[in-house]
Amino acid sequence: MYLCISGFLLDSTEDDSLKFELKIDPALTQTIVELLGHRSINAMAAGEWLLADEQVAQLSSVIGQPLPTDLKLLIGLEA
Repeated sequence: MYLCISGFLLDSTEDDSLKFELKIDPALTQTIVELLGHRSINAMAAGEWLLADEQVAQLSSVIGQPLPTDLKLLIGLEA
């Protein structure tokens, strides 16, 4: 299982297709889980979590690459 960030248009009434997807390096999983305030990776398995602008900036720093700021970003666990 791994964390994945998904991005969709901010106003998805006309287009709800996936615009961005990034699989997170498993070595960063625990750091990201803690950054987002979850107790464990299992706690994140309940679904996808909407990321606030501040969280997007923090995640960009952790993963070492910029994330799009013009999309609604969610993070979730994938198998």
